[in-house]
Amino acid sequence: MAKIEKALQGAILEMSQKEKDKLLLRLVAKDDILIQRLEFELLEAQSTTESRREEIRKNIDRLYSLSAYSSGYLMMDMREINAQITKHFKITKDKYGEVELPLKLLKECFEKQLKWIEKYTSKSDSLALYVAKRTEILLKKVVKLHPDIQFDFYEDLNTLLTYLHQYASAFYAKELKIPKQFEINES
Repeated sequence: MAKIEKALQGAILEMSQKEKDKLLLRLVAKDDILIQRLEFELLEAQSTTESRREEIRKNIDRLYSLSAYSSGYLMMDMREINAQITKHFKITKDKYGEVELPLKLLKECFEKQLKWIEKYTSKSDSLALYVAKRTEILLKKVVKLHPDIQFDFYEDLNTLLTYLHQYASAFYAKELKIPKQFEINES
């Protein structure tokens, strides 16, 4: 992000309110995420968080209702949904959804598309690595949450960790030092 010099800051602050408003609107128009975030906060009054989460849940269900052509295609589809989750968080700042949605995506990969990640092969390697790395990132987010919220995810997280250490991703889980069991952080 570019740093504004003090002289320029002062000159901007001296501008008329009307000029500043026009400039602000032009700048905001260049950032799609910012526009959506402002719509969410100002127009929707942050009331659509759950419906936005539900839309992503439906996309995850849709992904796993179909049989993937290969582990590579499955991973590409998972990445696309993960991008939707990231965009959802950037717009809503929904910390619960930032954990719930990727947890569902990862856990259901094992439960609904196991044939692509069950045994380690050269074809399952990329998917196994992807799932292990996403799990590592997920665990870092979970421990930042309040212990009561961590408890909401306790069972599903431990199920995911069991799958992670049981199937093709086990090597990467060990390499990344991902625990076999999640413990709620009381501090």
